[in-house]
Amino acid sequence: MRLLITILFLSLSSTAFSQQFIIDELAADMERNKTMSLAYIEAMPADKFDFQPSDDVRTFAEQYLHLAQGLIGLSSNGTGATPIFQGENLEATEAYHTKAEVQRIVTESYDFAINSIKEIDPEKVTEIVQRGQFEVTRMGWVSKAIEHNTHHKGQTTIYLRMNGITPPQYQLF
Repeated sequence: MRLLITILFLSLSSTAFSQQFIIDELAADMERNKTMSLAYIEAMPADKFDFQPSDDVRTFAEQYLHLAQGLIGLSSNGTGATPIFQGENLEATEAYHTKAEVQRIVTESYDFAINSIKEIDPEKVTEIVQRGQFEVTRMGWVSKAIEHNTHHKGQTTIYLRMNGITPPQYQLF
């Protein structure tokens, strides 16, 4: 009986450790994405934040404000944290379209996501959270937040290049 209890305890401890490892890795990935996003924002001159390659796509500022809003929403779906900037449409708020405001909002959105990821209970990472028609694990929502931000940051590579700017070097680790 003692052996069975020991095996059960080790199994549960191993699972909690594995889930904490996942949380730590996702927080580290989010930290790296924050650094990269802020480097892209820094690379674009302040007078080019209204640049858009064509009329049917977002401006540079709108891309990063959309990235921030998605980061907040998707990560809060996974973490359960109360979203910041509730009730605001960041992308549609003209006052936020400056370099300084984009830097501030993107920084705050990443800090929100990183801090809320670090506070997830490791035993709940596989818990299913439903938002609309989607049923996704808590960590799945956080992964989607990273995927969404990578998608929009990648789009802005073209914005930089069209303005003669070499995008910051990618940081894999």
